[in-house]
Amino acid sequence: MDQALLDRLAIRDLVENWAVWRDAGDWDRFATVWHEEGWMSATWFQGPARDFMRVSQEGFAKGVRILHFLGGTSIDLAGERAIAQTKMTISQRAPVHDVLCDVVCTGRFYDFLEKRHGKWAIVRRQPIYEKDRIDPVDPAATLRLDQQALAALPEGYRHLAYMQELIGYKVKRDMPGLTGPEVEKLYGEGRDWLAAKAK
Repeated sequence: MDQALLDRLAIRDLVENWAVWRDAGDWDRFATVWHEEGWMSATWFQGPARDFMRVSQEGFAKGVRILHFLGGTSIDLAGERAIAQTKMTISQRAPVHDVLCDVVCTGRFYDFLEKRHGKWAIVRRQPIYEKDRIDPVDPAATLRLDQQALAALPEGYRHLAYMQELIGYKVKRDMPGLTGPEVEKLYGEGRDWLAAKAK
């Protein structure tokens, strides 16, 4: 196999390990997918990967379940750097106005990766939130949302944000969506990351 294909396989393996190990609570192995200065952004957290691992572990111990399912991956390689975009679905279960609900949010993981000493790892992960929905776990249950509060939240993740704010998270309101200035800025940062490969 040529090196580019080996790199693509390693990156895809890394992305899949992130989802499986985080959702399973396999924290020691989850730590290996990040470079030391790794940075994680999510609706409810933005900061160093080491802090994300800590708060994820604390939430997991309290019963918080935020699960991930992956689809296809597109990888742009530039030497020892790469950008990977992976289709994903985030699902979370929690009570919403005393009704147990599932929220499902579809989007992409947008990963800034670098190969150091022969090993690929994540430098920065930025999800892109494209669309979401909320459903009662019991299909016979009646769920009534505050429409004014819902409308004030970003379109791509408004139901996810609605649930997360109800259970006490502070949600970032300007995350990238399918279109708009936030995602265009992210794409520009990705191009800059790849262009800096030779510096």
